[in-house]
Amino acid sequence: MQKKRERMSIEDDIRALATDRGRAVGTDGHQAARSYLLQKLQNMDMAPYLPEGFEASYESAGELYHNIVAMMPGRDPSLEPILLGAHYDTCGSFPGADDNAAAVAIILDVAAEMAHVSRDRSVVFALFDAEEPPNFLSQSMGSIRFYEDQRLTGFHCALILDLVGHDLPVPGLEDLLFVMGMETDYGLGEVIKDCPAGPSIRVLPTLSRYVGDMSDHHVFRVNHVPYLFLSCGTWEHYHQPTDTPEKLNYGKIEAISRYLLAIASAISMKQLSGPFEGYDSTDIELDYIHSVIYPVMAQMGRPIRVNDRRDIDWFADMMMGYLGG
Repeated sequence: MQKKRERMSIEDDIRALATDRGRAVGTDGHQAARSYLLQKLQNMDMAPYLPEGFEASYESAGELYHNIVAMMPGRDPSLEPILLGAHYDTCGSFPGADDNAAAVAIILDVAAEMAHVSRDRSVVFALFDAEEPPNFLSQSMGSIRFYEDQRLTGFHCALILDLVGHDLPVPGLEDLLFVMGMETDYGLGEVIKDCPAGPSIRVLPTLSRYVGDMSDHHVFRVNHVPYLFLSCGTWEHYHQPTDTPEKLNYGKIEAISRYLLAIASAISMKQLSGPFEGYDSTDIELDYIHSVIYPVMAQMGRPIRVNDRRDIDWFADMMMGYLGG
């Protein structure tokens, strides 16, 4: 019964956010989404990250933008917090169920789970504005402005989600979730190995360079903050009016929420000692390719052999071809 209640909460949040008005900056849909998210956070046992409240507003080129940031304070304020983040705006008037209401709903779900558990390290929950074009990678991008102008401390690690609600368009691998960024610290590779994904999803850790700075993890990478970026990649409904709630896989979304909770909890207790991007993750990538990908490709009559970094590069190119990258 508890599982059903959690599922309804996630699905309800997605349907409330992913309307035909979209959530483009400056629109009525954007204002409605902000109001909904602020109310959700106010109803949780959560503290604002900034003294002025949950809404962290900023101006750029005459436009007003609004990050929404909450915090669950830890027992030890000397420890740098971890950050869980996702953008909440959309590309134009598209509903944006997968991009990025599903990720926002997962952040809210994990925040609700974490709110009543005491821990040493604080956790920051950031819902970023202005990730979509024309703001992407500009000085008006919400995650960039948050990091440069609004953050109060450094961060132990950032966990960023984008495009996490759909099945992969690859037969036999529909339940796959890519986890990128473990090369930023050896400890992250250990966390991934120690946290099984559980039913409904399979995890494939890989390098960030295979997808590039396609989302809000960009600002953490360039500032040498350890991070993980969770995504299912792009699909046929990406930046389309057909990106609607009924297209999503809610069982997969629930599983990703549980996985995020597990790895966030593990990372909060893990020492991350660097050096940044000093971890050679080849062996763990090969282990996951062999255990997750090999059986599926063999069933498809397309067995593959991946034994070193050069082979992984080839495999990544093949997967990007499937995903339209």
